[in-house]
Amino acid sequence: MIQPDDRIANPGQIVSFERDDMVFRGKVIPSQCQRSVIVDLTIMENLEDIDFEFERTVVAHTNYRIEEE
Repeated sequence: MIQPDDRIANPGQIVSFERDDMVFRGKVIPSQCQRSVIVDLTIMENLEDIDFEFERTVVAHTNYRIEEE
C-alpha cells in the first residue's frame, strides 16, 4: 500500500499511487489543477500489459507519494 506524503508534487517529479489494488508510477506534467496533479504513465515499462484505458490520469494530492525529485 502506498503511504502518501504531505508534499505537493511539481511538474517533472515522479510519483506513485494505487488504483484498483495496483501500484502505478508516472511523471507529473504541467497543469492548472489546484487539488490534484496530472500524471503521465508512459514511463511504466509494463503499461501496455495493464488494462488501463489512458496514458495520463488525474491523482489527488492526498493519494500519491513523491518517488523522485
